[in-house]
Amino acid sequence: MSQKLTPDGGTPDLALPLVGGGTFDLADERPESFTMVVFYRGHHCPLCKTYLGELAGLLDGYTAAGFGVVAVSMNNAETAQKSVDDWDIDGLRVAHSLSLEQAQNWGLWISRSIREGEPDVFNEPGLFWIRPDGRLYLADISNMPMARPDLVGMLAKVDFLRENDYPARSTVTA
Repeated sequence: MSQKLTPDGGTPDLALPLVGGGTFDLADERPESFTMVVFYRGHHCPLCKTYLGELAGLLDGYTAAGFGVVAVSMNNAETAQKSVDDWDIDGLRVAHSLSLEQAQNWGLWISRSIREGEPDVFNEPGLFWIRPDGRLYLADISNMPMARPDLVGMLAKVDFLRENDYPARSTVTA
C-alpha cells in the first residue's frame, strides 16, 4: 500500500545496486545540503531520457551546491546499464532494481504497461530532497510522465533556501 511521506519526517530505507558497481545506500549519504533522489520510469521512457540528460548536465551545479544525486528505477541491471550507455548520462549515479514495495514505500504512483516496449509494471516519476540527517525536505510525485520539477529553477533557489534557513513546508498533519 502506498503511503504519504511527511516533510521533516523520516524517509524509507533505500539501498540499491548502482550501474557500474557498488551500492547506493541513502543511510550512508552525507551531503553538505541534500541527497536528491530522482525516481524515473525506466529505459522505455523518452521523457526520462531527456530529464536525466538535463540532470546530468546540471550535475556539477548540484554537486557544487552540496548535493548528492542519484537516479533510480525499477529497471534491472542490464536495462539500467543500457540507459547509461544510450542516454549520455555519464557521471550520474544510476541505481536499479527498485522493488514494487520500495516504490510504494516512497509513495510513488505505479503503472501497468499500455504499449509494447514498456515493462509490465513500473514506477512513475518522483523527486525528493533528503536532509543529511535523513529527514524529508522536498517531495514531488507525479502520476504522469510529463509532469516533473524544473531542475534549473530548483538549482537556482538552493542558495536562497540555505541562506534563509528555509524550512520544509507542509509539515501540518491532520
